[in-house]
This record gives sequence, structure tokens and C-alpha cells, in this order.
Amino acid sequence: MSLPLWCLLVTSLLPFWLAFWGSAVRRREFGRLDNHHPRQQYARMKGRGARLWAAQQNAWEALALFTAGVVACEVSGGGGWLAGTASIIFVLARIAHGTCYAHDLPTLRSSIFVVSFLAVLCLFATAMV
Repeated sequence: MSLPLWCLLVTSLLPFWLAFWGSAVRRREFGRLDNHHPRQQYARMKGRGARLWAAQQNAWEALALFTAGVVACEVSGGGGWLAGTASIIFVLARIAHGTCYAHDLPTLRSSIFVVSFLAVLCLFATAMV
């Protein structure tokens, strides 16, 4: 399995990591998890819990674009070392993005988002070469 595909696996797990982290915060905030209506409970969250919920949603959204970039590289022949490097940068940026979301660091989070977006654009660029 290529490095971009391994990074895709890690990226696919990031929303679940954020969900588990968010569930721990949700349990502390409400005293229990409402598994009958979890989205309604998430909607009532404040502070870190609300940010973790937003980070999880953003991670799912980013996963779609990264998946397309990895598929483009794989279909076109792999993209070589540059695709692997861009994929690692994407994964590290997305981990940092979720962490910044949770810790309420919006300017740094936005800068890291740009880094992850540029990494995906790099994947598409390597697929076109």
C-alpha cells in the first residue's frame, strides 16, 4: 500500500478521534450521553464540546477532498515522493487543525487549514504531471 493510501487511512480515522474526544466532553458537560438524540445534545453544547463537534464535521468535509486527491494520484501512477510528502503534511496539518479547534486557536487553525488545502492541491498537481 502506498504512503498516500496509508495517510488516507489515518485521515479517515481523524473524525472518529474527534468524535470520541467530543463525547468525553459531552459526557462531562451533561453528565451522560444521550444516544437517543445525540445530535440534539451536540447542538446544545458550548465551548470546547461545540468546537470539537465543528472540528469533527470539518474533518469529514476535508476527508472528501483528500480522498479525491489520493485517488487522482493513485490512478495517474502514484505521484512519487512528492505525493507521499504532501499526504504526510496533510495528515499532520489535519491533526493540528482539530487540536487548534478544540483549544480555541482560530487564527492558527485557519493557517493550518490553508496548509492542508495546499497539500491537497499538490496531490492533484502531481497527478497531472
